[in-house]
Formats: sequence, C-alpha cells, structure tokens
Amino acid sequence: MALRLEDKKQLVKEVNAVAGESVTAVAAEYRGLSVAEMTELRKEARNAGVYMRVVKNTLARRAVVGTDFECMQETLKGPILLAFAKDDPGAAARVIKDFAKGHDALQAVSLSAGGQLLPATDLNRLADLPTLDQARAMLLGVMIAPMSKLVRTLAEPSGMLARTLNARGSQEAA
Repeated sequence: MALRLEDKKQLVKEVNAVAGESVTAVAAEYRGLSVAEMTELRKEARNAGVYMRVVKNTLARRAVVGTDFECMQETLKGPILLAFAKDDPGAAARVIKDFAKGHDALQAVSLSAGGQLLPATDLNRLADLPTLDQARAMLLGVMIAPMSKLVRTLAEPSGMLARTLNARGSQEAA
C-alpha cells in the first residue's frame, strides 16, 4: 500500500525526532524474514527499549538529515530497517546481533555512534558494550577494591594471632 505525501512527511518527522534523541543507530537488511519473524524482532526491540522501523530508503535518508546519523545516508540501500537506541548505546546492536544468531536473513549494513559511521563488522563490538547498570557496577567495584583491600590488610594481624593461638591450644591439648 502506497503512502500518501502527508503520511510520508509524518513518518520522516517521527523518525527524525527519534534519531535526534538517540545515541546509536543500526541499519540492517531484513530480506528473507517472514512476517512472524519480523513481529518477533519488533517485540524483542520494544522489550529492550529500542525504536525499530522499516523505512523506504529515500525516506530514511531524509529522516536522518540534521542528526548525528547523517553519515549513514550512503549505506541506506535495499530493504532496510533502522534501529535506534536512546539510553543504552549497545541496545540496538544487541537486539540485531541476538536475533541474527537464529536468522541468517537479518544482516547489519551499517552502524553509527556519536556521529561516526562504523562498518557492519563492528556490530559485536557495539553490542558488547556494558549496559548502564553494568558500567555502574564495574565503576563501583573499582572504587571499592582499595578500601576492601585495606580492611583485609588491617584485619589480617588479628586473624593471624587468633589462628596461632588456636594452633598452640590444639598442640597443648594433644
């Protein structure tokens, strides 16, 4: 079904608004996926907080104008879908990567992060970025490590004394 001009303008405006708020984007070719598989992919994207939209190439090129993803314009060819991640930089890449494991028809075409065009081969690198909660946990672990090491060092002499006295007491009892 063909879109009317007003519908096309509305679609471009919607995708442009989402692209303006997003931190990363993935363009993927979906040729060969069934309707049921596309529905499953959309559901996974929605659960991960990823905006995903199948867009005609000319409309997609217009939609990314004026955003950090303008660098992707040349790669938007063939039947593609655009996936945008707003909060978690690796979310869109994780959704595409995980779904592509079981469906060979889904192929990443290009990625963009921070206004920089990345090749499709960097999908794993982007998908392996930690989530915000994981990054916070890693930072907290790094911050706590010196303090916990100090506590263990301070507690060791008294623990050593207790073990020595216990060994000596066991020796005398025997």
